[in-house]
Amino acid sequence: MNKQVYIKTYGCQMNEHDTQRMVSMLEKQGYESVDSPDAADLILVNTCSVRANPENKVYSYLGTLRPLKKRNPRLLIGVAGCVAQQVGMDLLAREPVVDMVFGPDNLFALPELVEAARGGERVCRIGWQPWDGPVREFMPDELLETGHVAGVRAYIAITKGCNNYCSFCIVPHTRGREVSRAPEGILREARAMVQAGARELWLLGQNVNSYRAADNYGFLELLDTVSQLEGLARVRFTSPHPRDWSHALSDLMAARSTLGHYVHLPFQAGSDSILKAMRRRHTIADFLEQTDYLRRVMPDVAISTDLIVGFPGESDADFEATIQVLDHVRFSQVFPFKYSPRPGTAAAKLSDDVPRDVKEARLARVIAVQERINVEQQQALVGSLQEVLIDGAHPRTPGLMNGRTAGYRAMTVAGNGLHVGDVIQARVTGFSGHWLEGRLEQRICAAGGM
Repeated sequence: MNKQVYIKTYGCQMNEHDTQRMVSMLEKQGYESVDSPDAADLILVNTCSVRANPENKVYSYLGTLRPLKKRNPRLLIGVAGCVAQQVGMDLLAREPVVDMVFGPDNLFALPELVEAARGGERVCRIGWQPWDGPVREFMPDELLETGHVAGVRAYIAITKGCNNYCSFCIVPHTRGREVSRAPEGILREARAMVQAGARELWLLGQNVNSYRAADNYGFLELLDTVSQLEGLARVRFTSPHPRDWSHALSDLMAARSTLGHYVHLPFQAGSDSILKAMRRRHTIADFLEQTDYLRRVMPDVAISTDLIVGFPGESDADFEATIQVLDHVRFSQVFPFKYSPRPGTAAAKLSDDVPRDVKEARLARVIAVQERINVEQQQALVGSLQEVLIDGAHPRTPGLMNGRTAGYRAMTVAGNGLHVGDVIQARVTGFSGHWLEGRLEQRICAAGGM
């Protein structure tokens, strides 16, 4: 009988991708994934520390595992990811239920860490790996062309780490300096994922559009190449940085039918003084010029964003500038956060001088403004034709299928004979919250073919 592993994942798509890598490695060790921790022989918690709240959730979740460990002393519990990298040995001291702690640069040592823990050792591995060369493969050679297809999607990490050192961001401290993979390895993996059934590829990186393999080969050239791979319906990427965005990228997105009409482009704050304190290295005028141009060449593009309210020193006028950006750009989705200082960052040395109730009021206003914009955008789409990639059956209603539009809007489609992986045209008939509702108008391409 196979051993069983349960992995709890917090955070972004990069963490989801790392979880998939760990699953692949453990399958080779005789483990199978389960959907509940109750029957697992090994529980891994893949963590995120970009915000304080996700980190607190990790400690809370570890507390819920204590009864399982008490009932089954042979149960192994490991903590991976950014909280592991940040806290290290202190996590072992704080949480007796934890057997293993390892950072993102050490996830490929997971099989040997499990073996050591199974032998009774409590292990911590958070050192940085000496990946060689100016463009480096930040994974072992045997894993270069392996990956995981989840439904219609596969994720490919093209960079690791970040060199920006935004004053609020802990990523350079938990994932290290930026490393770009060689394009040959990325393209081999991309072709393998398409061969394994992926209809949509996501290129991942902390600052994905700063990818550079050579002086004349950067993200633009890589994206151009991947977008032309045979058998792909869509290519997406996350997250780009406004400082590294260009009109050339906008032009490529408009020219390539496989490039989804969606960009997640974090602006973080609408005030130049706050952007300077955040070390974002762009102005709000730069951001608006880029997004305005993108809208000119691709009128139906959906742009989502991240923003922080209550950064140290943010005045009422600074916050009003953020609201003005929301009304100008009219994002398809906004991920707003209350500022929380992260250890080791430059901003942590600043006075956290915006009161909590002011942060909460500002967050509530951002959410309200964005909800109004979302309703207006959804209403404007009623009656339109949308290209939809079907990615699953509706969980409650037989005969309905779910998918994503080119602009990455979630949509439920009514139509006979639809299959996961189909690319269709659907007429928008209504919406419920953030979900569009529609009916099949035309099949563009059946699953498994282009």
